[in-house]
Amino acid sequence: MLKAVGLQKKYGQLDVLKGIDLEIASGEIVSIVGSSGAGKTTLLQLLGTLDKPDNGIVELDGVNPFELSSKELAKFRNTQIGFVFQFHQLLPEFTALENVMMPALINGISKQDAQQRAMELLNQLGLGDRATHQPMALSGGEQQRVAVARALVNKPKVVFADEPSGNLDSKNAKELHQLFFDLRRDMGQTFVIVTHNNQLAEMADRTLTMQDGLIVS
Repeated sequence: MLKAVGLQKKYGQLDVLKGIDLEIASGEIVSIVGSSGAGKTTLLQLLGTLDKPDNGIVELDGVNPFELSSKELAKFRNTQIGFVFQFHQLLPEFTALENVMMPALINGISKQDAQQRAMELLNQLGLGDRATHQPMALSGGEQQRVAVARALVNKPKVVFADEPSGNLDSKNAKELHQLFFDLRRDMGQTFVIVTHNNQLAEMADRTLTMQDGLIVS
């Protein structure tokens, strides 16, 4: 479902990615590990179309997003890809429900349908009673679950998570990790997760280890 061939990326004179090949199947949970500076986040950004490779191909369900116009790419990213970051990136002035609705509204879904879908996800993630709270009124674990709901609202093909539990205590990290596997079981969701958390990496179907801009195992 997700394929990369020969991905290369330079920043100035620094070779960050030196030729990455990978394939990820639909419904698979794959973790990417490696020391700081190995190129993990850069790889995630290229796969998620947030940055463009210098060389190489990315395909998601047979579509090379970098061949799309900027407007088509923005729509593709919004509808086909979900993101969860270490720092949840919720908009502080909006409620949990409004934050989750946002990508659906950008996608042109009616407010009523977006609200219904967002509320279903918040209920599924155990946050139904927190829907009207702004992020500052939520715990770190709750904020991150709202971010997961937001990533899922457009039913993306794949969710990319960059150190999703890096800002959480061990209890909330464990709950978040289990949530990914529950969502795969219930929704068939595909996850690609960059992590330093050994427990999460070991839970994944596969672990890809990066070193010096290459996948070494």
